[in-house]
Formats: sequence, C-alpha cells, structure tokens
Amino acid sequence: MLGKFRKVRQKRCFQIRQFSKFARSGNSRRFKFDRTYQFTAISETVTKIDVSESDNPGNLPLSKTVENLPGRISDFPTLPIWKDELYLEFHRGCYTTRADQKRQNRRCEDLLYQAELLSALATICAGADYPKSELETAWKQVLFNQFHDILPGSAIAPVYAAANLAFAEVDRACRAIVLKSLDAIADRISLPSPPQPDARPILIFNPLNWARSEVVAVPVSHADWYICDLSGQPVVSQIVASGTPSQFTLLFRATDIPAIGYRIFWLCHQTAQSQAFHSQTAQNFPQNSQVSNATREQTEFSKFTYGIAQKNGPCQEMQFAGTKIDLENEFFRATVDCETGNLAGIWDKTNNREVLNASGGNQLQAFQDSGQYWDAWNIDPNYQKHQLPAPVLKEIYWVERGEVRQSLRVIRQIGKSEFCQDYIVEIGSPLLKIKTVVDWQEQHILVKTAFGLNLEAEFATCEIPCGAIERPTKPQTAAEKAKWEVPILRWVDAGNGSFGVSLLNDCKYGCDIQPDRLRLTLLRGSTWPDEQADIGIHEFTCAVYPHAGNWQNAGTVRRGYELNLPLLVKELSQLEEKRDRTLPAAGSCVDLSAQNLVLMAFKQSEDNPNLWILRCYESEGKAAVLELNGDLGLEVVEPVDLLERPTNLTDKLHQQRSFKIEPWKIASFAVRRATEF
Repeated sequence: MLGKFRKVRQKRCFQIRQFSKFARSGNSRRFKFDRTYQFTAISETVTKIDVSESDNPGNLPLSKTVENLPGRISDFPTLPIWKDELYLEFHRGCYTTRADQKRQNRRCEDLLYQAELLSALATICAGADYPKSELETAWKQVLFNQFHDILPGSAIAPVYAAANLAFAEVDRACRAIVLKSLDAIADRISLPSPPQPDARPILIFNPLNWARSEVVAVPVSHADWYICDLSGQPVVSQIVASGTPSQFTLLFRATDIPAIGYRIFWLCHQTAQSQAFHSQTAQNFPQNSQVSNATREQTEFSKFTYGIAQKNGPCQEMQFAGTKIDLENEFFRATVDCETGNLAGIWDKTNNREVLNASGGNQLQAFQDSGQYWDAWNIDPNYQKHQLPAPVLKEIYWVERGEVRQSLRVIRQIGKSEFCQDYIVEIGSPLLKIKTVVDWQEQHILVKTAFGLNLEAEFATCEIPCGAIERPTKPQTAAEKAKWEVPILRWVDAGNGSFGVSLLNDCKYGCDIQPDRLRLTLLRGSTWPDEQADIGIHEFTCAVYPHAGNWQNAGTVRRGYELNLPLLVKELSQLEEKRDRTLPAAGSCVDLSAQNLVLMAFKQSEDNPNLWILRCYESEGKAAVLELNGDLGLEVVEPVDLLERPTNLTDKLHQQRSFKIEPWKIASFAVRRATEF
C-alpha cells in the first residue's frame, strides 16, 4: 500500500496547465477554466487576457512556466526527472511524408534569412528602404505552412495546393529582395581597374558568418570567357554546355569569401595567356580513372577546359574499362560500382584510410511500408522485414569531367520510379555530393540510402534546432530501442573520436543509425489521407564528409550550412564612378569572430528602425565570446531577449565590446553603426 501511495502522490502533487490564446478550433475568446486548478501560461502576455467572458472565470493566478515550475518542483525532491529528448514513439513517417513540403520549407526559411540579412545590410550601408511589410508577410506564410497537419505531410490534397502557392509567393518575394539588396550593396563598392577594358565584375556574396571557399557557377553566352581575381590573375575555370549553342556555365572556385561579406572577381575574354594558363592547370588535375584520358579526348570543349558530355553525346556510348569508376580530388578518391551504381569505396587521402566498409555507400534500399494505424503519419515498425529487390541499374555515364568539377551520372529504377543521381567531386572540397532527381511513382514503399562505415561508433550525433544531440547506436532501454527512426536537421555524424563521417542533406529529416551504418530516409508512398501524396518529381542533395577527430573539430555544423546556403553570384554592370562608393572590393559586413557561433538572424528591430537585431547561437557545446567586427562599423548597444526587450544584464554590459555566450545558448543583441551614437 505504501508503494501505491507514493505512486499516486507523485501523480497528484500539483497540476500546471499551459494554454494558448488560439486553439485549434479557432475560438480565441471563450475560455472554460476549472476553479480547482492553478494555471500557468506559456508567456506573460496572457495576463492581458480578459477572462470576464469565460463561463467560469474564478480566481485564476496566471504566470510564466519558467517562473512557476522550479519552485514547485523543489517541494517534491522525489519526483522522477526525465533528462532526454521528448521523443514521440509514433508519427515517425512525418519526418519524410510529403517531401516536397519539407524541401520548400527548408528553402523558404533559408531565403528569408538571406532576405532579412541582405536588406538590413543594404539599408545600413546604402540607405535602401527596408522591406519590413514584405518580410512580415512572407514569414507569416511560411509559419502558417508549419502548422502540424501541413508540414508533417498529413493533410488532404487541397491543403497542399494552397501551401504550394504560398511557398511560391515567398520564394518570389525573397528572391526579389535578395537581388535588389545585392544591387544596392554593389552600388557602394569601389571597383578596381579591370584587367581588360571589357571585363565584367562578378560579385560573390557569402551569407554565412565565416570565411569560405567553394565552386560557383556564372551563366555566360559563349565558351570564350574565363575568370580573373582582383589582382587580374586568371583563376582555374571550366566551361559547361547548357544544351544550346548560346548557353554555357562557367565554373570556378571562389576562394576566401569573407564572413557575411563579398569579393569581386572579373569575367574576361579568353587570350593567349589565359589559354596557356588553363592548359597547364588541366595537366595538373588528377588522372584518376582508367577512362579519364578517353573521356578528356571525347569531351574536349575548348583549349583550356573540358566540359559537359550530354546524355546523347560520346560519353553515353563509351564503354568503361573494368567494373569500377573513380572520381578524385586532393581530398579523396570515390569509387563507383559500374554494376550497381553504389559507392564501392571512398579513400580518404588526408587520413590515409577507407571511409566505407564492404557494404559500400549510397545503396538505395526499398521496403514495403503500409504505415501503422495512420498511413501518412507512421512507418510500419516491421518494414525492415519486407525489403524489396535492389534497384536496377539503367545507365551510367560522365556528365562533367573538368579541372573544377567532375560529375558521374547513375540512373536506377525502383518499381516504376527512376532515380537519377550525380556523384559530384569539386576542386578544393572535402565533400562528395550526391545530387538526386526522382520521378516517384510508388505507393506503400519506403526508400532509404545506406552508407556502411569503416568504423564502430557508440553514438551518432544529430543536428537539432540550435544544437546537437547524441543518440546511442546500441540501444539498451525500451526508450532507446523505440528510436529506430529519428529526426535530424542538416546532418548526422558517426565517429569513434579519432575519425568520423558526417552525412549532410539539404531537405531530409528522417534517419536511422547503427554502429557502422547511417541511413537517410528519402521518400515514402502513403495513400491516406492523400492518395497522391508524394507522387511526382523530387530533388534533393546529400553529401558525405569524412573527417579526422570529432564533428566539432571537423566543422560539421558549418559544412551543413554551406550545403544549404551556397555562395550568391551576381554579375554587375560597369557603372560610373560615384563619390559614395566607400566599400572595398572585398570585405566583411558582419563578423562574429568566434568559430562556434552561428548567425540566426540579422534584421531591423521591430520597434526602432535605427536599431538592428543580431541573433546567434553557440553550436558546439562550449562557451564562446562574441566580438563584433566588420567593415560597416557596427557596435552592440545592449543584449536583448527573443522579444527584443533589454535584459537584466543591459546596465552591467552596456558598451561592452565582447560578450560571453554559454554552450548551446541563443543570444540576441541590439546593434547599430558606431557613427550613429
């Protein structure tokens, strides 16, 4: 009886009920409160609620949970404590169902971040009008689509027709803001003398708060263009045909683009000097497969580069020597199995070891999946017992074979669905990218991509909002065993301390983990409540990132953001010189200094148009120090909370230049240009 008493006592010791002004029914005014309970609100804003219209207002103390809960818990020291994620042992299919909505949501969130950032910078440095109403409208559209029956994929078809229109409008509005803001910023950049009279300036902008280098693409009208840096020196370039005689893409590696900053490059006409330069660099590129020389001869496009091999061109007919093909750069050599299309191996040159085990990587694995109780919501818990035959390899051929980028296309068939995947290796990049386009026509089928790892990991680390969480690969408790499908954001990492592998993505959210395997869930085929839920074309990219040490030392957080937020490219016109062109040809607008801080938002204050809100978070579980630097001369006015109100630390930290940010903490600051003080 004593045991039963203790059990009941724990359950009935006190009750706290949270509520919101807006319920699912849409009734925002009618409240029915029980006199016997004390209520705690999710925010002090509820103290403004008029309860006089309630059928039973009573005496209802209202307070914030964070103020009320700790004191109550301290009165009951025997209360059990749950210190882990609140994993729902249900609705695992919602990580994947309606993949188009997941992709559009990720894209629009990233676009809104860039639109806010660039429009704020354009207002600060160029006096442009800040598009506050347009941004607010766009944010509300995206947030509406994050309602729990839309984004999870569990709504009916008409809902998604409306959601797609909203996403399209957000995409259009944000891209227009980004382009307009880039023009305003570019109009303040003092351009150096061009290396040629008719050279065109190219602005490369980095929306992330750390310097980076990556391959970018510039549309050009013919193959006689190349790239020069600010000093006029040629940069290794690669021309890719786009399908018509007057459409080409020029690829080059844009190096050292400053944090939340930019660098000017020059688009120049080909000369004898540039031809000689590119001819020499082509000879230095790794000859990394048995067919590389033949490929180069058949796809030679100009005197200094080797571009695309069209599907109907020479590479489609070429017979590969042997059963494996290699793609290679200075970081790794990836080997593709010509019989399956899978990755047979990845040799890490930096760490001198094989990344994958004998099972290989990018294995497309299909399973019968009839859902559980509710089709769109749940994955069949026994799906692994119903694996379908391996996909059929239809075609494999080179798409690009140049000194900047190599791309090998593999086309495979699962049922009625075609998977077209490009293995992409770029100069200077430690990532092996896999770009996928799928014509999905399956129902009650689940598809994953599996990567067998040449290591044994006790835990896998998964990105979650503003942080990361370790999940065991060898579950022991019932709660751990229930996590056979887990949510992630941009990456999941498995390692043993000395070596690890990160699997990055640009729009996928479900995965499962084993000590020597990572699997990303790609698509499902639910038929209820929407019979055609995922039928159609899907696009997504994932990337394999092998690294020494742990994910923090490897910068996995940054690699994940870089995959999702590529460098922005804008061709500029040669405008007349102006007095107010005060920005340098390469510069950083905002630099947070600390390696483990990630900028979440830089936007105009909601209440003061002369203040700007900088919000960031610590991403690696260790304290950071924020020191604001950059060419715009911004200074921190005071710390603020998420509602942009001064915190209780404002007086203590006023005019301080550096600010300590605790591990995993979200921190916000009001900033302004120093000259405005």
